[in-house]
Amino acid sequence: MGPGLIEKCGCLSMSSEAHRLRSDVTLQLPRWLTADARRWTFEPGEPASAMALAIELARQNVEHQTGGPFGALVVSLASGEVVSAAVNCVEAQSCSCAHAEIMALSLAQQRYAQWNLATTPHAPLTLVTSAEPCAMCLGAIPWSGVQHVICGATKADVEAAGFDEGARSSLWVDELNERGIGVEVACLRAQAAQVLMAYAQSGQTIYNP
Repeated sequence: MGPGLIEKCGCLSMSSEAHRLRSDVTLQLPRWLTADARRWTFEPGEPASAMALAIELARQNVEHQTGGPFGALVVSLASGEVVSAAVNCVEAQSCSCAHAEIMALSLAQQRYAQWNLATTPHAPLTLVTSAEPCAMCLGAIPWSGVQHVICGATKADVEAAGFDEGARSSLWVDELNERGIGVEVACLRAQAAQVLMAYAQSGQTIYNP
């Protein structure tokens, strides 16, 4: 198809500098999180301590108005090592994929230059998320290499705040278990749900399509 036909179809010419296809994707965490990275610690072997940290990340994201009320970590639960820490960055980064879980998994994989976190020096690794994963984040978990997932608020809590979690099997925990991935739900649920409601009451965006 020549340029003339492209113009007749109402399409933009690929030669237009203003409309070149991008060849990179960069997603950034808010400055408050990266500037204070040394304080993001938890007690080794204590799932509730790790969850409290994920909830604090979500709370800080709401207070700084830098994204949705969700926080996530990739950790070595046994050693207390925080491999990555992230928050929801959908609005700030203009990217529907920038959920806290996706950001945390991606940062961990970039840290090790390895897509399979099961083969990294700190394995087995755990994904700690302040709320149960939505349909998208749930789909990312089996291929990430994490071997354990700990969740705070439930799908019902998230949807009560106004968010759309997408279609998800009611057997999702069993399905992850069948893949060798352990799951703990409702860890510090009340505290995590409070952050969701605080966000809903703040008037910040409920970014459903």
